[in-house]
Amino acid sequence: MYLYNFYNIFIQLLLIIIVVAEFDEPGYCPATNDDSTSDKCAENKYLSSKKRYILYDVNPPEGFNLRRDVYVRVAVFINKLNKSNDKFKWILVLPPWGKSYHWRSQSIGDQSKIPWSQFFDIKSLNKFIPVIEMYEFLKEYKSENQVTILDRIYYLQNDPKMFESGDFHERNIIEKCIDNRGGYRKNYNDKFIGNFWGYQNISADKFDCVTFHGTMSGLKKNLQPDLYRNSIGGPYLAAHLRRRDFVNGHSNYVPSINNAASQLDEKMKEFNLKNIFIATDADSQEFDKLKNYLSKYNVFKYTPTSVELKKIKDGGVAIVDQIISSHARYFVGTQESTFTFRIQEEREIIGFPTSTTFNIFCGDKNYKKNCKPESQWKIKW
Repeated sequence: MYLYNFYNIFIQLLLIIIVVAEFDEPGYCPATNDDSTSDKCAENKYLSSKKRYILYDVNPPEGFNLRRDVYVRVAVFINKLNKSNDKFKWILVLPPWGKSYHWRSQSIGDQSKIPWSQFFDIKSLNKFIPVIEMYEFLKEYKSENQVTILDRIYYLQNDPKMFESGDFHERNIIEKCIDNRGGYRKNYNDKFIGNFWGYQNISADKFDCVTFHGTMSGLKKNLQPDLYRNSIGGPYLAAHLRRRDFVNGHSNYVPSINNAASQLDEKMKEFNLKNIFIATDADSQEFDKLKNYLSKYNVFKYTPTSVELKKIKDGGVAIVDQIISSHARYFVGTQESTFTFRIQEEREIIGFPTSTTFNIFCGDKNYKKNCKPESQWKIKW
């Protein structure tokens, strides 16, 4: 990539942006008897710092868990960037959380510009790479007339002819934009403006579209002892049942409420369990219907109080659902759901057998066919 030729960066992954931002810290002119040297130094109010900032964003429709996945990839990228060259110190600016399709609570007000500290421990993130919140960056990075101007935006785009030609070699080419540049456009000051996480006081000097096809290399493999897959879990079954957009968009994987109840009933009998936890985006009527079908069991769903919801927000509710599901005796999820993937990943880390982890609901057409997940995304230690 052309990173070292520029002062700062901003990424939008999955049709993404990469923005680069330079930071200058106040410095002092060296004492000298040479007036010309002193004058030249005095003309520069700042001396260059090693700090460089990378900001990134993803496509607006992407959900909470996919955005977490993107963070991991960007973090690995920055970790390797800092290890490979000590000329600059690359710092990741954490993109604030905004409106998500699944964040529907109306009683807690606007759920935008939420800092990462709302859901994650920033000190832990800083142990791997240097990170700061967006509001900290806006305070620290120099601005002109209260407007923060980023140095450059890279908007990542796919090669539309790649699947036609069958040529899948890696690409990283700056070329003509093939769409509307994600809504980024020039204003009257010849700066690029657009959707910068809901902030109206951010713009950029330059904008490039990059035809990109490749991978962010993973972490170096660490030597670790084999994990014994012998965790048992609590005396309950956990299920992640996607509804809403999945009912029509992924009908092969999403059963009707009565069929979902039948599949859960079979597993409850198999494991001799009485308690079942449901993580779902189903509306209250569908959930009540599911409970009625499973009336011989104790059916639970995490419903925060108004005080809890205001504190942890919808993103926090999702995390609680995942934690509870990760510790169940048996877990069944929804095919192609990132939410399900994250629960499976957490269960692998804890040490649950694959047989109680990688299980999915069968759609009505496949019911009774003992359907299996198309793939198991196992952790490679």
